[in-house]
Amino acid sequence: MSLMAFFLNQLENFDPTFHQPLYSVTWSRDVDLRPGVSISDELTSYIRNNYGATGSQQATGLPYMASNGNNLPGISVDNEKIATPVRLLGQQIAYSRWELEKSQRTGQSVDMAKMQAFNAMYQMSTDQVIYVGDTATYADFEGLTNNSAVTNVQDVADGASTDPEWTTKTPDEILADVNEILESAYEATGFAVCPNKLLLPFAQYSYICSQKVSGNADKSIITYLQDNCISTKVNGSLDIRPVKWLKGRGVNDTDRMIAYTKDIQFLRFPMAPVTAGAAWTQGFDFFRPYAWAYGQLELIYPETIAYRDAI
Repeated sequence: MSLMAFFLNQLENFDPTFHQPLYSVTWSRDVDLRPGVSISDELTSYIRNNYGATGSQQATGLPYMASNGNNLPGISVDNEKIATPVRLLGQQIAYSRWELEKSQRTGQSVDMAKMQAFNAMYQMSTDQVIYVGDTATYADFEGLTNNSAVTNVQDVADGASTDPEWTTKTPDEILADVNEILESAYEATGFAVCPNKLLLPFAQYSYICSQKVSGNADKSIITYLQDNCISTKVNGSLDIRPVKWLKGRGVNDTDRMIAYTKDIQFLRFPMAPVTAGAAWTQGFDFFRPYAWAYGQLELIYPETIAYRDAI
């Protein structure tokens, strides 16, 4: 039997490729990073300004004046400082000399494998904190999909079938839902900023990509939405993307969609990149520490964002 095992080992066609677990992150596609954040920072902050001006005939009117008048109403500027913490994180990669030597003989070095595992963990953690934060650890650590600063939140309207879900709606009813969320955010900014990005749960995204507008048409619903929505008319296009974090994210665990403007002046995430510490050994063991820092998603203008649930 031992001789047979020897022959089987000689005949084995071993693939030394390291097949790591499957994972997907989309944070860099949907949110810009705030530049200049250091791992030594404890807070990030910015100033949000509000303007005020009174009229002359009416408090909320225009500043009319007489030709011989010099008693003029003034302009007020209210400065609000917004500060959020920057939290330090760390992880270490460790393995023994014997683990390294054994792994090298198989063509799958343990140091490379653990570095790939660390990078996967780092990417998935960043994806989590940007989209949903970490409210389990810090109650106020919210992300893009669940932020209490966003007040433009409601369910989509029912369709003709008295059901709000998109799988029961016509393409025109889905278009009405999309235009409603875009217009509501546009109006909330005084028609200064129209959202250029729409994030959907995967199920709804797959549905509008696979369903045609009608049986005789070759145009999918997603193309129909992009061709006829308000954002395309105002901005030139609407970027519609799927996000795994939106399933069950709405009120009463319903599915949520988000409309917002992807621009660093409206929305950004402070993050200090990974820094490697000095490697050290103890006996036959090797250690190398790594550190990085997460801030909290900065919604400079929360009114540019809208949530719609029960889609």
